[in-house]
Amino acid sequence: MKKVLSLMAIISVFFAATAVAQTSATATANASATVITPITLTKTLDLNFGILAASPIPGTLKITPAGIRTTTGGVSTLSTAGTVTPAIFSVAGEDGYSYAITLPLIPVVLHNTTHAGAFMLATNFTSSPAVITGGVLTGGSQALNVGATLFVGPNQVNGLYTTSIPFPVTVNYN
Repeated sequence: MKKVLSLMAIISVFFAATAVAQTSATATANASATVITPITLTKTLDLNFGILAASPIPGTLKITPAGIRTTTGGVSTLSTAGTVTPAIFSVAGEDGYSYAITLPLIPVVLHNTTHAGAFMLATNFTSSPAVITGGVLTGGSQALNVGATLFVGPNQVNGLYTTSIPFPVTVNYN
């Protein structure tokens, strides 16, 4: 019996030592991080709808990101268009990275500079590249053009209309 107990004690010490050795392990890992160029957005040109004529019928004047004007309702454009430009921005950052674009969701108010209380609203902002697809920084930069639709009231008061608060355009890395 002593032999059996001694043998069991030896076997249990052997298995206990083996079990402890197999319940822990150690490994190492390295840490790293890559810092990219911050994304920037710089305005190159302001949005300018140009010269238009109003009538007793309300309408709209749309300028696309490519600078093409179209009208609806009683709004007409003249052969002397004045300065017509979409808003143009320069996006810069890390080459090859994509970014998302956020345009105004609420109307932007343009106030008449000489007739207090007269205003028009710009809305339905669009961009190239489009908000849905976003942009890609080829060579670390890309142009971002923004157009919108201007709502012109019936018999809109003549004069220069401009925003008192610039409208926001935001870009973020994806």
